[in-house]
Amino acid sequence: MVSAQQYLIEHGIKPSVHRLAIMQYLLNNRTHPTADEVYLNLLPDIPTLSKTTVYNTMKLFIEQRVALQIDIDDRNARFDGVVEAHAHFYCRVCGCVKDLPLPQIQEPEMSGLTVDETHVNFKGTCADCKSRG
Repeated sequence: MVSAQQYLIEHGIKPSVHRLAIMQYLLNNRTHPTADEVYLNLLPDIPTLSKTTVYNTMKLFIEQRVALQIDIDDRNARFDGVVEAHAHFYCRVCGCVKDLPLPQIQEPEMSGLTVDETHVNFKGTCADCKSRG
C-alpha cells in the first residue's frame, strides 16, 4: 500500500500536515465520514486544524480524484478515500454507509459521451439493525 504522502504527491497535491492527516484518516476509516466527523476526530491530535481547512481539503481531494463525495445521506455529504469503482449501501435506521461491489453496468453507448464518474447507491436496513428489529 502506498503511503498517504506518496499518494498525494502522485496526484499533484502538496502533502501538508493537515492534508496528510485527512487523507490518512479517510484511508484508515472506511466509515464514509462527514467533514465534521473528520474534523472532530483529528482535532485532539491537531489542535491547529479548522473546519474550513477540512472542507477545503475535501474539495481539493475531490477535484484531484483522491477522494469521493457521496451524496447518499439526505442530511450530510460523506467522503470516501477509496476511489476505485464500487457501490454504497446506506442504512435508513442507523445511518451507516458500507461499500459494496459494483454491479455489472453497461456504459451508455451514445456518441460523444465520456463517462468519468458513476454512482450506484442502495438504501435499506443493514443486517445489524434488522436483527435488532
